[in-house]
Amino acid sequence: MSCAALLFLLLLQSSFCFANRKLLVFLIDGFRYDYMDDLQNLPGFREIVDNGVKVDYLTPDFPRRHCEVHQMTGNYMWDEGSNKEFLIGTNLDSRLPLWWNGSEPLWVTLQKLGKRVYMYYWPGCEVTILGVRPTFCEEYVYNPTEKNLTDAMENALNALKSNKADMAAIYYEKIDVEGHHFGPHSPEIDRAVHSLDQAFQTLNLKIKEKKMREEINVVMFSDHGMTQIKWMEKVIELDKCIEMSNIIKIMDRGPVVSLWPKLDKFEEVYQNLSKVENIKVYKKHDIPDRYYYKDGRFVSTLTLVADPGWFITEVSEKMDDVVEFSEDSETKVSGK
Repeated sequence: MSCAALLFLLLLQSSFCFANRKLLVFLIDGFRYDYMDDLQNLPGFREIVDNGVKVDYLTPDFPRRHCEVHQMTGNYMWDEGSNKEFLIGTNLDSRLPLWWNGSEPLWVTLQKLGKRVYMYYWPGCEVTILGVRPTFCEEYVYNPTEKNLTDAMENALNALKSNKADMAAIYYEKIDVEGHHFGPHSPEIDRAVHSLDQAFQTLNLKIKEKKMREEINVVMFSDHGMTQIKWMEKVIELDKCIEMSNIIKIMDRGPVVSLWPKLDKFEEVYQNLSKVENIKVYKKHDIPDRYYYKDGRFVSTLTLVADPGWFITEVSEKMDDVVEFSEDSETKVSGK
């Protein structure tokens, strides 16, 4: 759920972009900046680029998630006051307004303006945010299938064409899942990208068949990329650096970890972690201003940031599902 958009494509089917066009938005989770470099072999993506705009790059957002604005520090959060946890997609408490009301998402703004928004598998579309929900929400499920994607495309186009919706938004997770499991240079990623391209070929065809070329704009973006790691060699195990009994709460693992030490052990924990190589340790008030992070509501008293290619975890035995993935601070970054 990083704020960084690594890929942004705008499909303009004529020379002008009119404000009254319908909008179709795709969030392609974990789509690294170079996955679509070979456009000659990705005809679906190529047609979209040829008919629109593709940015060359964006300034990396990692790890500065601008949570001072929207309050979301990551996929796993803890509210010290209420002792409630946000565990994305897994617990009921993650739907509570306290996590979501920090800012106003695009679909909420549109609904408040009297527009209708249809959303498919988008995390959070089932949540009431600032008292508002989208007109339609196909709730998030882990790693939707290719058929889920193509059905969502068809349903979204139909909703837009029939004027049931002014905007439709589709979240796609397969690229992210394959990257986490197999790494960004894997054959599995290559197959997943080509499968997605096939879906976009179908999308382009259906837009023509439904005579919607002059009726909609299509925006695609990604929230992060990935960098290759070998975690058996580049893992930082916190239980070997500090006494875990001195920690009240630890949230997340990977390139950024949130830590709440016991008050009377805070300085001891900080000093011990400050001696560990390949991580930066920040007290809340010492987090650099450029991260737009430290004044966020759910920011921990200590924030750990790994060097590029390194992975932070409490203990290595809890890393059975981690293969070759991590974040770093460059454009090719990722994080869960």
